[in-house]
Amino acid sequence: MQTEITTPLPLLNAEGHITREGWARHPLWQYDRQAVRAPKWRIKEWDYFSVLSPDQQFGIALTVADLGYIGMAAICFLDLGRGTFHQVDTLSLFPMGQTGFPAGSDEGTVRFGDKKLQVEFSYNGGQRVLNFSAPGLVNAQGDKGITGSITLEQPAAMESMNIATSWAENRRAFYYNRKVNCMPAQGGFTIGQQQYTFAPERDMGALDWGRGHWTYKNRWYWGSASGHAQGHALGWNIGYGFTDRSPASENMLFVDGVAHKLADVTFHMDTKDYTQPWRFTSSDQRFEMAFTPIVDRNSSIHLGLIRSTQHQVFGYYSGTVVLDDGRCITVDRFLGFAEDVLNWW
Repeated sequence: MQTEITTPLPLLNAEGHITREGWARHPLWQYDRQAVRAPKWRIKEWDYFSVLSPDQQFGIALTVADLGYIGMAAICFLDLGRGTFHQVDTLSLFPMGQTGFPAGSDEGTVRFGDKKLQVEFSYNGGQRVLNFSAPGLVNAQGDKGITGSITLEQPAAMESMNIATSWAENRRAFYYNRKVNCMPAQGGFTIGQQQYTFAPERDMGALDWGRGHWTYKNRWYWGSASGHAQGHALGWNIGYGFTDRSPASENMLFVDGVAHKLADVTFHMDTKDYTQPWRFTSSDQRFEMAFTPIVDRNSSIHLGLIRSTQHQVFGYYSGTVVLDDGRCITVDRFLGFAEDVLNWW
């Protein structure tokens, strides 16, 4: 039984529990860092963007995260034509909220910078502006140094995936997440003298915005895609494995800015070789997909008690989705990603 939230409310009550768990079409929960009943080194705040160009076969992924006892930032260039990724990332110790993330997903600016990279995400009047640079990033041809600015359009009426859930073993541990798909992208970046330009009529970006206090060990599965099919702007967010999802799943389709809620989606992959084909099945038969990997953006962190193993695989979805009114949309080689992540932190 999935609970849809339809009116604004505080995220947490006086005990530090989620006021009402469920999902929503807009970010109706109001996050207040001061209301979190956890040490500041256990509070996690993050923004992640991916912007992909299916026709030109390249993309960019940008991350800024304040995980309490560790901070992370990354710029990743995806050369989908060659099946490679090129990344510069950096870690900082004990930021504990000093990164300065806004409380809401439609407000303010977050910045991170050091000698390795500079990243700034700003929201202003329905636009998200992403500025970034990393002098040490090198692409497959040996070009060095990335600098870019991308603008994503997000109309006020556009619906998104919003979820607030907790862990069964600790109800003060919570996950408040927003995923925004299908934002038309313009601008671009250069690597060395090579220029990469996004066109809003064909290229789209997606946002993963989150705030939370997690339990120590977690494994989650997440997939996302944004593009065009049969004359419509089409996208989806799928995922599970993180928190008690009995109040709601985060599985959702988006067609021309309108959300269509799905039940449960299951990922099927070869965990010994993530470049082998994947499958996705759904309990309501409304999301049935094959997935052909292009590149496995994988990473591992081992810093004592802090450990992470991540496989974010970019590739092509092929299959069918069914909307709330029963309409079926078929896609073939629809660009997106799916990931399997295991964290101890």
